[in-house]
Amino acid sequence: AHTCPTPSPQELEEARRWEGARDVRPLDGNVRRWGGLLLPNKPPYNTGAFRFELTFSPNHPLEPPCATLRTPIYHPSVDPKGRVCQPLTTQVHWEPTTRAIQVLQDLLLQLDSPDPQRVLRPDVARELQEHPEEFWRRAEEHTRLHAEPRPDP
Repeated sequence: AHTCPTPSPQELEEARRWEGARDVRPLDGNVRRWGGLLLPNKPPYNTGAFRFELTFSPNHPLEPPCATLRTPIYHPSVDPKGRVCQPLTTQVHWEPTTRAIQVLQDLLLQLDSPDPQRVLRPDVARELQEHPEEFWRRAEEHTRLHAEPRPDP
């Protein structure tokens, strides 16, 4: 019988041990949908935790997984629906050998360093370029209002 490839238990174990996230686990027992909390390292997002979902394609690992943020975040690369502009997971850049933890590390790195070049929200990107202090203030306020409390280490 042909089994659909899914992320291996080792990949999940790897992600669970990584200090950049907490509480990583399959959602509703579905090994193709993971959830967890991302813990950004840098202000303005490092005062909170952001719930994410990682969905693996039925054609995993030939097609990239898709990361979504479930916690609202004020960030140029994340749209209001939580979709993330993540070059790593585009068909062009995707390598079947890329591991799930690398996708999460890349996502965290991106949250930590907002880049006006990777844009899903042009208005926010423009604000970051033209009025950075305004952007940081808003992002901080937004994090205070929406992010989940950070779990104890």
